[in-house]
Amino acid sequence: MSDNDLFVPATAPLAPASVEAWCFAFVDGQLLLQEGQVLRPSEPPAAAPRHYLGRLGALDSWTMRLDEVPSGWEAHPLRAAMRVLPEPLMALASRAAQVLEWDRAHAFCGVCGTPTAPVPNERARRCPSCQHTVYPRINPAMMALIWRGRELLLARSPGYTPGSYSALAGFVEAGETLEECVHREVAEEVGVRVQGLRYYGSQSWPFPHSLMVAYTAEWVGGEIVPQPGEIEDARWFDIDELPGIPPRFSISGHLIRDTADWLRSRG
Repeated sequence: MSDNDLFVPATAPLAPASVEAWCFAFVDGQLLLQEGQVLRPSEPPAAAPRHYLGRLGALDSWTMRLDEVPSGWEAHPLRAAMRVLPEPLMALASRAAQVLEWDRAHAFCGVCGTPTAPVPNERARRCPSCQHTVYPRINPAMMALIWRGRELLLARSPGYTPGSYSALAGFVEAGETLEECVHREVAEEVGVRVQGLRYYGSQSWPFPHSLMVAYTAEWVGGEIVPQPGEIEDARWFDIDELPGIPPRFSISGHLIRDTADWLRSRG
């Protein structure tokens, strides 16, 4: 990682502030781009509700919500915009979207309904009446790629792009470990049993507020039985005959490709 890719999170600008700043501006949940680039004004609009994110390389970074798209800029769905951004900016766009949504969703206290206020020097909102404090939260979710010999078990949910498949995924329930979640979700979604869980990696995922934790697991028994309403189709694919899979901007895209390469290396 180069110094330009190093991100240092913060809630207030360091001194001195950078002359230019990465600015992740959103209109109705869509990210503003100009010729595929993130908006970088030296002085963000003063009237826009904005939040400082930290410093990426030598530049400060902000996120803000605008009422309308400025002249010369285009609004793009976040998922599509993330595909065209380099990885450091992709991660920042994810962070920016989640901070803005957290701020919007907690403008009022969830306990007593009083308008909340930002907490100085913290990423938090506090109720002045009952002192209930809310920090940005994420929902842990597991992802499991099951392998058997030279095959990978891939599935598709209703609404996927036609012909596209991915690894299994699901949210962690209260009181459940990540490993317990893998075994439960695999059994529920496709009806098979696995062993030998291996941690692969994680990715912050802003759809809506998740931390995707990815594993590989070896099939140990059971026939595929797709869960009605959740899994439209699931099947075994040879590593040299994979269907459409997610692009590399998502951890599932990396997980599937890297696991296929690993299985090829085993012969």
